[in-house]
Amino acid sequence: MEHELWCILAYYLTQLSRAEHPGRFTHPTSRVVRVYLWAVLHDRPVYWACEKRNWTGVKPPRVLPDQSTMSRRLRRADFQEMLWRLINQLAPAERDALVLRIDGKALAVAKHSHARGATIGRGTGSLQRGYKLHAIYAENNRPIACRVVSMNVDERVMAKQMLDETEIGEGYLLADTNYESNPLYDQAAEIGRVLVTARRFADAKGLGQSRVHSVHRIAMIQRMNDPSPFMREMRSNRRPIETRFANLTNFAGGLTHLPPWVRSHRVEPYVTAKILIRLARDHMLKRRNRA
Repeated sequence: MEHELWCILAYYLTQLSRAEHPGRFTHPTSRVVRVYLWAVLHDRPVYWACEKRNWTGVKPPRVLPDQSTMSRRLRRADFQEMLWRLINQLAPAERDALVLRIDGKALAVAKHSHARGATIGRGTGSLQRGYKLHAIYAENNRPIACRVVSMNVDERVMAKQMLDETEIGEGYLLADTNYESNPLYDQAAEIGRVLVTARRFADAKGLGQSRVHSVHRIAMIQRMNDPSPFMREMRSNRRPIETRFANLTNFAGGLTHLPPWVRSHRVEPYVTAKILIRLARDHMLKRRNRA
């Protein structure tokens, strides 16, 4: 399966590299991305992919960058930009989908870890140390927007940032109770989205201590207190984002965990590469179904 996935990734990366400007570097960005994806696909450290003997079954780049070069280049913005250009090649963003979903996925590390950026926050069922992937999804496995930050960053803070920076069409935005806040309801309404979420505290009788309450939040509370069949369907329709996260993790080569060599600034490109591999797997499955 790894060979099939690599053929798909290599094909689209080659298409991008043909339009790439050489620049001032010995190794073009596409070559750095190619080496990095080879390492991530095989769940190996980057230095492993810098040796030609480890490129079995495929033709490696003519000249491979060394570990120090890779370490410097992975920090550059053009590297992350090319990863996202590759994602756009594999699956265009469905920004105009009627229903979008937002949630976070914990990326835990050992509790004794002193890795930079790995903090204690709300994880899966308990407090955990690590990072968190925040994402907005439509119906497929291609996130509309995603960010990787420390575990202790509030989901509402990241939701505000993603909504500020992402162009999406009108419709509904489904979320869990952690996202129930006045600012988010107003922000969603400004971009033409109806935020749908249950009460943060199911037995709450009031609206909270805020002096000004969003009219959109008040309207949603009233709709949730006496839900129509449509609202019941909207509430149950939030669950597919858990499927998106599951599809990202539950296969060989998926985002099952963060290996020991992926910490601090290395986490975001690693997660992005795993999203790429997931989308390549979708292409592979479609080809098999057509065969």
